[in-house]
Amino acid sequence: MFTYIKERESIFAMVKHISLLIGLLILSSLAQAAELVETLKKIKPAVVAIGIQNPTGSPRIRLIGSGFAVSPGNRIVTNYHVVAKELDESKLEQYVVLSGQGATFRVHPIKSKQLSPAYDLALLTIPEQLPSLVVSRGPLLAEGSRIAFTGFPITQVLGLYPATHAGIIAAHTPIAIPVDNIRDLQTSMLRQLDKPYLVYQLDAVAYPGNSGSPLYRPDNGEVIGIINQVYIKTSREAVLSDPSGISYAIPSTHLLDLMNKPD
Repeated sequence: MFTYIKERESIFAMVKHISLLIGLLILSSLAQAAELVETLKKIKPAVVAIGIQNPTGSPRIRLIGSGFAVSPGNRIVTNYHVVAKELDESKLEQYVVLSGQGATFRVHPIKSKQLSPAYDLALLTIPEQLPSLVVSRGPLLAEGSRIAFTGFPITQVLGLYPATHAGIIAAHTPIAIPVDNIRDLQTSMLRQLDKPYLVYQLDAVAYPGNSGSPLYRPDNGEVIGIINQVYIKTSREAVLSDPSGISYAIPSTHLLDLMNKPD
């Protein structure tokens, strides 16, 4: 009888301990969700879309990627591969930046570009100043850390509404630079592939259109990287119906180097 009572007390104690752990996990999850809700209030106004404007085309602006403003507000970060294609001057095509969302947006012409093909980065200058994000000066965020990114996935279908995705840093892994065709590989890119640098591999789903999205800490909104590619399991056509859930981002240190270069 005494043994039975002791076993029952032990079971009750274990159940109580498990219940306490579950409660703490729920509270932690709610706190983390609340952090991201607050962080998004300063992230979303700084996130922009990148498009190609064609005065005679239909549609007149074709959205091709995402970006975000950095200090002093008139500099826009995106990927090099988003703005690398030579446009048709005979059709008056030009790259533009779009701020706002839905049907309420502004189109900003691009005054100048600073490019870093080796790190798949571009820094665009526009005439107006937008709310800007803080870029991290710290080392690579540890594997397992929570992250989020905000951009315009599948924009031509979903419209100009910024969407946020969250996950964790799965690994620090060597770079593979995205190109549509082997002929697009520049000499500077090939040299970089000989000396690969580490990028963030994410356990998070990104989609076409997310290229150039800011990767940031959910607790304070500090930008730690720039989304630049998605691992494709089978084919480009299946990236929407069968996503791999593996995405990549360029660490912010390479963006800081570009931002500190003279115009």
